[in-house]
Amino acid sequence: MGDAKMCNVLCRKTLDSKTAKAFKEKIDDEYRVNMILDNLPLVVPIQRLDQESPPVYQLGYHVGLKGQYSGSKEEKYFIHNHLSFIVKYHKDPQSNSARIVGFEVKPFSVKHAYEGKWNDEKPRLTTCDPHTRHTVVNSNTPQEVEDKAEIIFTYDVEFQDSDVKWASRWDAYLLMTDDQIHWFSIVNSLMIVLFLSGMVAMIMLRTLYRDISKYNELETQEEAQEETGWKLVHGDVFRPPSNSDLLCVYVGTGVQFFGMILVTMIFAILGFLSPSNRGGLMTAMLLLWVFMGIFAGYASTRLYKMFKGTEWKKIALRTAVMFPGVVSAIFFVLNALIWGQKSSGAVPFGTMFALIFLWFGISVPLVFVGSYIGFKKPAIEDPVKTNKIPRQIPEQAWYMNPAFSILIGGILPFGAVFIELFFILTSIWLNQFYYIFGFLFLVFAILLVTCAEITIVLCYFQLCSEDYLWWWRSYLTSGSSALYLFLYATFYFFTKLEITKLVSGALYFGYMLIASYAFFVLTGTIGFYACLWFTRLIYSSVKID
Repeated sequence: MGDAKMCNVLCRKTLDSKTAKAFKEKIDDEYRVNMILDNLPLVVPIQRLDQESPPVYQLGYHVGLKGQYSGSKEEKYFIHNHLSFIVKYHKDPQSNSARIVGFEVKPFSVKHAYEGKWNDEKPRLTTCDPHTRHTVVNSNTPQEVEDKAEIIFTYDVEFQDSDVKWASRWDAYLLMTDDQIHWFSIVNSLMIVLFLSGMVAMIMLRTLYRDISKYNELETQEEAQEETGWKLVHGDVFRPPSNSDLLCVYVGTGVQFFGMILVTMIFAILGFLSPSNRGGLMTAMLLLWVFMGIFAGYASTRLYKMFKGTEWKKIALRTAVMFPGVVSAIFFVLNALIWGQKSSGAVPFGTMFALIFLWFGISVPLVFVGSYIGFKKPAIEDPVKTNKIPRQIPEQAWYMNPAFSILIGGILPFGAVFIELFFILTSIWLNQFYYIFGFLFLVFAILLVTCAEITIVLCYFQLCSEDYLWWWRSYLTSGSSALYLFLYATFYFFTKLEITKLVSGALYFGYMLIASYAFFVLTGTIGFYACLWFTRLIYSSVKID
């Protein structure tokens, strides 16, 4: 600490054809070298056009660059073999000790030269020599990457006193330049919500109020021979759907997911999950997912008992295994692909074992505990009796076709979040930090309201046209926004990313498939519960003989 270095020779390497080819591939793919000093990532400061603004930080430096010599058309590959580090520190006036608050680098490509024979003990360069105070300031004579090329790696370290306090050393990394766009996205989303809320309020207050008072008056005047609209299907609206077991499992999983997201965001807003704590967000999400298993079991079994089900253990097992099983299968295949590429990004077997232990050792038992508690509670009573024989559904208009209304239902929830989604994808795939959890929480709240409202509106139209099969449709209406999320991720892949390798492309689509599946489960559950509340509310407020 505080010991400045100048032109320190690290090593001398002679490339063979295989290594030279590997380096060229890495330069082509724009690989970056990442380092960490005292938990601070290495950055290359890039000055903006207006000199007053603080520089933009690029995480890590590029392995090398491509270019041509003046007067030549041939493209050559050059390696960054000289690193000029700047370590910024802040002195504590009380203790007289110093703490590191910045870690920057300027990479150079330099064809180093030396006189006579190379001496490993005391190497002296003519291009970079601390004795003559001759240091590297530009890359005018760059180091080519070729077979048999001799490369000498060197570095400087300079220590600079800084006014930045240790507590705020991450501020420069987390400098957001586009908060106006975030506000624009939130205003855009709020417009959608206000429009939908207006529609829901109109349906709830005017139409429903008129419907209910009309139905109740008809009963008193004994003129109820000709019922129409949603009251007509009162005897079938709470009939259990087909594949009701699967619906219970999906609703339970959605509750588990909702709990995990909500608590993670609260922790993140309070500042417990800063990007400076590497891997903290992922660890917190995994642990919360495991402990939310108790709510998943409870929710799925409560719904199952409402459908007059008796085998609660079967539902509990499916809730505990189905969603994590699908995600684990995709993740295992992706991890095998990374492992096959000999990448350090592969999850080691020890961590895999720990994840499986968390799943089967903690999550599964908690789901069973939740299911047991849920099944012991009395079943939720339907507000109206269900007829023995299901009535026939009249022929529906083209716009009430299930596929059409489900696809329409997903557009607005996706529209409410897609600008924020752009920033999230950019931070995940383009090597940037994402930390504005306050914005994210606002967008999440808007998503909840949008999913609930669009499902209620479409559910009301469906019941008015005497179609009582609303259970699955309510789940799929808001859940279909996940389809748009995946389509947007595909569009983002082809427009913003320059991925050419098959494995990298497979990783992108594999992880986006997992994200879309999770989004489907979350939004579908929100829509389902909104619709369940709505139907119970309207059918409990009309008199039915």
